Parts: sequence; C-alpha cells; structure tokens
Amino acid sequence: MKELKEETEKWLKRLKAKLRKLEGDKRFLDNIKAYASDAEFFLSRSDLIRAFECVIWAWAWLEIGLELEKLYEVGTTHANEQSDH
Repeated sequence: MKELKEETEKWLKRLKAKLRKLEGDKRFLDNIKAYASDAEFFLSRSDLIRAFECVIWAWAWLEIGLELEKLYEVGTTHANEQSDH
C-alpha cells in the first residue's frame, strides 16, 4: 500500500503542476480540479484506491480535453489558429 500512496501522490503533484499551465473549457477544468480535490480528500483518509482512481479520472479529463482542443497550455497557439505548413 505504501507504493500506491507514493504513486498517487506523485501523479497528483504532476497533475497540479500541469493544471497550473492550462486554460480553456471551464467544465473540463472544473472536473479536473474536483477529481484532484477528491483525491486529496481520500488520501487524507488513507483511502488509497479511491484516491488513485480520482487521479486517474483527473488525468483522463485532462488528456481528453487536450485532444479535443477544449484545453490548451498557456503560451501555446490554439490548434485552430495555427497556419498550415
């Protein structure tokens, strides 16, 4: 269980760092933040499986948001604004 806690904390930390660099669709961002918050809640109660599940769901929302171009990293050009090369 120690490994699960460490992995959850590692990926939650990475998620929060990535989230600080994102902008875009409020619904996507709100869901990602809610899952991150839930992960912290479950971690605080040593409910490691639910905490890890929340981190996974948050990353899923993040990756889907980026792929659908609902989210973008601050300082990058939106895909629809890029010129064809």
